[in-house]
This record gives sequence, C-alpha cells and structure tokens, in this order.
Amino acid sequence: MYAMKILVLGSTGMLGSRIVSELEHRGHQVARGVRPGSGSPGTEVDPRAPASVAAAAAGHDAVVNALGRGTHGDVRVVAEAAVPLLTGLAAAGCPRLLVVGGAGSLVDRDGRRVIDGPEFPDEWKPASQAQIDALDAYRGYDGPVEWTYLSPSDVIEPGRRTGRVELGGDRLLRGEDGTSYVSAEDYAVALVDELENPAHPRRRFTVRSR
Repeated sequence: MYAMKILVLGSTGMLGSRIVSELEHRGHQVARGVRPGSGSPGTEVDPRAPASVAAAAAGHDAVVNALGRGTHGDVRVVAEAAVPLLTGLAAAGCPRLLVVGGAGSLVDRDGRRVIDGPEFPDEWKPASQAQIDALDAYRGYDGPVEWTYLSPSDVIEPGRRTGRVELGGDRLLRGEDGTSYVSAEDYAVALVDELENPAHPRRRFTVRSR
C-alpha cells in the first residue's frame, strides 16, 4: 500500500488521536486538523466553512472527519459540517471522506433504532441525533466525493488493538453473549482498513471487536 496524505479533523479526540496513531503506524502522512482557537497544534480548519475546508484539504488523498462536540460541547457540529465538508473537498479535488459516525441510527435486534430503545440515555440523544442528521446528509449527497460512514458498536471505549473485528451494515452487531462492544483502537483499525481498501463507498458500515 502506498503512503497517502490524510487530513484528520478532530485529531485530538479519543477516536481522532487513535486514528492518527494507526495511520502513522502504517506509514501514512498525517495532517492534524484542529478548530480555530482551540489552542492545539495543527492545521486550523473551520468545518462549517467550505473555503476553510478546501484550503486545508488541497493536496490530500482523503479526509477523516472525527469531529466531536469539542471543548465547548458543540454537539450539532457533526451535522452542520456534513455538507460544507463535502463542498470543500470537492472544491479542493480531494476525492474521499471517511466519517467517524454514531451508533444511534443502527437497527437493534428488536427492529428499533438504538436511539429509540428504552435504555438509551436521554442525555446522549442530542449528540446521537446530530450523527443521524449527518448520515442523512451524506446519503442525500450526489457530488463527486466518495464518502464512507463508520458506526461503532453500542459501547466504544479505550481498550486494546486486537485487529480482530467483525464488520456489518445497518444492524447493530452483538456477540454470542449479547454485548455490543468495540475498542477505540479496533475502531481505528477498521477505519484505516477501509481507507486503504475501500469496500463501502457512499455507504455506512459498522464494526465490533470479536
């Protein structure tokens, strides 16, 4: 696999930082995208401004969108940035966007979306709904950028990089014991695998640790 130039937005977060580490581990050239005024080292990018996105993404093979709520609790940014990101990447000639998504839109074994389940915490719903809105925006896009959206399992947290993962589509993955879990490290492995060997263009997929 040839070394690619990748811009990672949200590079300081739990998942973004692990994705950066996985990319660098595999020999790719990584630019760390940070939001203006964050104080973190890296390339400042306003994800809601297509011109800012285009300037940062120019010359890159792909962008990874690992945006979260950030230090100011901005849960809507993942939805509000979806179209500007696609517009900016198209203007820059950057062909691919990989999105760190949410699990709330996955369908559980009872046929309901995870977000609609009785045990889904109310305090998580605004951020989960923002991810659902973002996925809807990506699915409605018909421009030149090839996007892929990766949903985690129901539980995602720092753990071990096992590299042993199961992939799925729109249904929440559960093990034989009923648990749905992916380590943040295995999530990063799955995302970089997709980057190197695209298998889900213009689609959402999901991952769990085996």
